[in-house]
Amino acid sequence: MESHAVNGPSSSAFHVSSGFAAARNPRPGPGALLGRIGSLEVRLAQNLDEIRAAQEIRYQVFYEELGARRPTDSRIEKRDFDRFDEVCDHLLVLDSALPGPVEKQIVGTYRLLRQEVALEAGGFYSEDEFELTALTQRHPGTRFLELGRSCVLPAYRGKRTIEVLWQGCWAYVNYYGIDVMTGCASFHGTVPAYHAEALSFLAHHCRAQGEWDIRAVNGRYQPMDLMPVEAVGLRSAMNAMPPLIKGYLRLGAKIGDGCVIDHEFGTIDVCIVLPVKSLDARYVTHYSADATRFAA
Repeated sequence: MESHAVNGPSSSAFHVSSGFAAARNPRPGPGALLGRIGSLEVRLAQNLDEIRAAQEIRYQVFYEELGARRPTDSRIEKRDFDRFDEVCDHLLVLDSALPGPVEKQIVGTYRLLRQEVALEAGGFYSEDEFELTALTQRHPGTRFLELGRSCVLPAYRGKRTIEVLWQGCWAYVNYYGIDVMTGCASFHGTVPAYHAEALSFLAHHCRAQGEWDIRAVNGRYQPMDLMPVEAVGLRSAMNAMPPLIKGYLRLGAKIGDGCVIDHEFGTIDVCIVLPVKSLDARYVTHYSADATRFAA
């Protein structure tokens, strides 16, 4: 799920960390390939240099391309980072056809935060926007995974990159026995009315219900049902939908109640909830085959 930084720590705090997640947390086959399509490969970052390279990609997209506000530390170092980077796993898409070291082959990235790691780190990133703690507390014994910082370089924003990212995600989900994927996904801009039809479609047709219901936090809640249901067209709403959100809907994801404006990143965020048992059977079959091929 696509999510963005809020008030990250100083760069010095990031540099001096010796207990980096890559050394602390078990991972599915260190250095193992988790997916491949053509020259595109996906695996987890294995060291600080690779994570820094992913942060540079994020900076290029979020700040230089999309115009997010630049905190002083990020602007100086030309990296997007916050305190969660130290405890998250970082999924990398690499183009093996590009020359140079691995750090120069990274073309996309995803940030993964498992529930047990989030508890040690003081919570999930998305809790600043959505009532994620309340959701997880309703499901004791269920393993949640927060996905965020979805980021792909412009030249690689196509079906193959999304496919290989999901190969990696599915291998990770299976390795760790994840039950529910969640996190933020974003519309560009800070005026919900500009996305009225797409947001209204999500509110009327894609809402998480019952045990999976989740709401934007008080004080940041913005309504999504900006148009009556009869005025919302399926085709036009889907055409206006960000590709990442459209992809989640195809997988079977549901959307939380209300959206949140992130002024720092210039986005309108919605909450994605995707129980693994709710995944569309076609995708389970497809990605299960990939997980068998690539997981160590």
